[in-house]
Amino acid sequence: MPENEKAFSRLIQIMDELREKCPWDKKQTIESLRHLTIEETYELADAISASDWKGIREELGDLLLHIVFYAKIASEKKAFTLDEVINGVCEKLISRHPHIYGDVQVNNEEDVKQNWEKLKLKEGKKSVLGGVPASLPSMVKAMRLQDKSKQVGFEWENTGQVWDKVQEELNELQVAVASGNKEDMEDELGDVFFSLVNFARFLQLDAENALERTNKKFISRFTRMEEEAALENRFLHDMTLEEMDALWNKIKKKN
Repeated sequence: MPENEKAFSRLIQIMDELREKCPWDKKQTIESLRHLTIEETYELADAISASDWKGIREELGDLLLHIVFYAKIASEKKAFTLDEVINGVCEKLISRHPHIYGDVQVNNEEDVKQNWEKLKLKEGKKSVLGGVPASLPSMVKAMRLQDKSKQVGFEWENTGQVWDKVQEELNELQVAVASGNKEDMEDELGDVFFSLVNFARFLQLDAENALERTNKKFISRFTRMEEEAALENRFLHDMTLEEMDALWNKIKKKN
């Protein structure tokens, strides 16, 4: 038996034993595991953002455990088996890659994406947007919606047009702010965010990653401000805004 099959069989055996003997594992349901799975997914995302290969390996293991756990619970309820899960995704990959397992010709990655969406519609999806989970974080959802609508040709022709749209939405936001209507302001601010995400996509940048880099940069600089203030036996809340701004600029020049 190949090493990967042996390792996978070992995991399944351990899961069977835990489900039978461990009070905590016996008690779990798909509902109780849901928030834990979300947490593990974010931990994997953090490891990926940090290019932490050791962490990625560990978090992938945790997610694999969750997949096996869900399948175990499903098999107990006679809903489906782990083999059905694996065979199902294998069949999906084969059917959605006719350029590999059939006679369809493609020229590039975009052709592959367009074929993928067309095949999903043939399988019964009512909309090309149907596969975007409702609970996705808003920025990630915007990226996925734009990428999917692109597959049917709903797309700007060039980056200049996209930037013009950003400017248009910014102007509309200014009008909304001037009106003082909170609902209009929120609506227009959302349009600005959506258009900026689209602009990032045209630049082949990941808007989520870009914002997270800024979050990390802010955390780093702000904690340095706290440390610098502590060296002078001071706290930030005792400093004036001008003093904090000067300290921020000092730290900003260093990194």
